[in-house]
Amino acid sequence: MQIKNLQPQIAGSHNFRQAVESPSNCCLSIIIVNWNGAAHLPDCLNSLEQQTFTNFEVILVDNGSSDASVDYVQAHHPWVKMVTLPENRGFAAGNNIGLDHACGEYIITLNNDTMADPDWLAELVAVAATCPEAGMVASRICNFYDRDMIDSLGLSICRDGMSRGAYRRHKFSALSLERITQILFPSACAGLYRRAMIEQTGFFDEDFFAYCEDTDLGLRGRLAGWQAVLARDAIVWHKYSQTTGTFSALKLYLVERNHFWAAVKCFPAGMLLALPFWTFVRYLVQLQLVAGARGAGAEFRIVSSADLISAVLRGIVDMIRGLPAVLHKRRTISAARRLTSGEMRSLLQRYELSLRELLDAG
Repeated sequence: MQIKNLQPQIAGSHNFRQAVESPSNCCLSIIIVNWNGAAHLPDCLNSLEQQTFTNFEVILVDNGSSDASVDYVQAHHPWVKMVTLPENRGFAAGNNIGLDHACGEYIITLNNDTMADPDWLAELVAVAATCPEAGMVASRICNFYDRDMIDSLGLSICRDGMSRGAYRRHKFSALSLERITQILFPSACAGLYRRAMIEQTGFFDEDFFAYCEDTDLGLRGRLAGWQAVLARDAIVWHKYSQTTGTFSALKLYLVERNHFWAAVKCFPAGMLLALPFWTFVRYLVQLQLVAGARGAGAEFRIVSSADLISAVLRGIVDMIRGLPAVLHKRRTISAARRLTSGEMRSLLQRYELSLRELLDAG
């Protein structure tokens, strides 16, 4: 793929607006899905105005916000393409709708509760151009309030299909990473996806609504033969789960349901057979953590035991109800796969996350 302009354009206010408003200048498209995020949008959009690379557009899909989000963007950032929806369609559908309005050769998904380093886009595009075999490029995502604490350096995955940011809660300064590092797939909090890959695999699965949709897309991209890399110096700071809340029964329900669907769609058959066993082991570890209020167990105590049990059971029941459609999707994905089952198994094992790491069990 030929990239029209890989040289960073210095962003002054006038030149910046000329660049993002001209369709002929569109090298990449940033899609921001927003739901009642007015408090976070100033940090996010102001940081995009400060980018040294300006050959991009921003598409903000508002999911039926009831706060001042739309008014704020229209008043302070008129260069942003606004797509307003009458109701909350979720993260997956919101991004898909944004893609319909995007002209970029690269598609970037960005959470509204983020702030980007001025060289973020320049580094992402440079790494993507250096690695044409990579359909996905991850950002270095760190904590907004502790800039050295890692939120995600790409995602890793457990044997039961649960995923989590690699090196989450580690100090970046304690690591020694190459500027371009191989990963399993990026977090959609701040991830770049090559349009050529999306045209081959499709974008997000709207049945997921929210959570694990980036795991599903990443696995589909890898099965289709695309690589994934981390752009170490493309930095975004994230206010973790500020839009949807750090933990809730709804989040637990969606994660429980969706991670199973992602695994059923993409895991090798042998790993699927072991899925119930590893899920049972995870539940045992979670129960221990909840009882001791350690690791992720401390988060679970925010929600009542009855609500926790109900959310998990609803997630499992709805996962089973959705299996016929998910198995149909699996057949479609398998028909176009380029990795063998053995190659996919080796890939997942290379980036395997232990259950204790997933749950912050220490």
